[in-house]
Amino acid sequence: MSALDRILGPRVSPEELAAHPEVYRRPKALFSGASLLLVVSLLLPYWVLRLDAPQFPDGLTITAYVNRLAGDVVEIEGLNHYVGLGSFEDGAVFERSIAIIAIVTLAGLLVAALYVHSRWVLVLATPALLFPLIFVVDLQYWLWTYGHNLDSAAPLADAVGEFTPPVFGPATIAQFETLALPGWGFLLALVAAVLVAMGLVYHRRAYKPLIDSLEETAAT
Repeated sequence: MSALDRILGPRVSPEELAAHPEVYRRPKALFSGASLLLVVSLLLPYWVLRLDAPQFPDGLTITAYVNRLAGDVVEIEGLNHYVGLGSFEDGAVFERSIAIIAIVTLAGLLVAALYVHSRWVLVLATPALLFPLIFVVDLQYWLWTYGHNLDSAAPLADAVGEFTPPVFGPATIAQFETLALPGWGFLLALVAAVLVAMGLVYHRRAYKPLIDSLEETAAT
């Protein structure tokens, strides 16, 4: 058996496929659905920050897509100046530069997983499974970095002191109240991760018996 055959895994005979079509259809449908959700998530915000300040009674909102910010960015940047927070433009520059191609790649790996019937499917599917966690960890890192690198010359820097805004949930920063929420894009990526996890379970149920049968035949 060649190295490629080991990676691709056993082929399903027409007879076996006809006898148990749902067994082999489920993992493909789940991986396909997860891939589609990841692509659609690119069009939607991943994170939303609502800020209430005395100067703005109607509140301010920043909407974060994977590669850009939208909403009341200029106004909130002005408020950040008083607290000593850095500019949003200086954060996650690398992540924003590769975000679109990275997520498209994750979706492509899931499409490739449709044709892999071996344990190598984990290599293709695990990145999409872990992506929501990686996003949250990276976002929390940047929020921590902003909150622990205040400009000491800012008017409210000493009064505020170092702080760590939560990725999700309410927070108080000086006289400002904030509420961070997951965006629809992130929620789609989260659902995609769940579909991938389910797909791996059904993939194992479908193809492990075939792999075991081939290994037994090879051993004899």
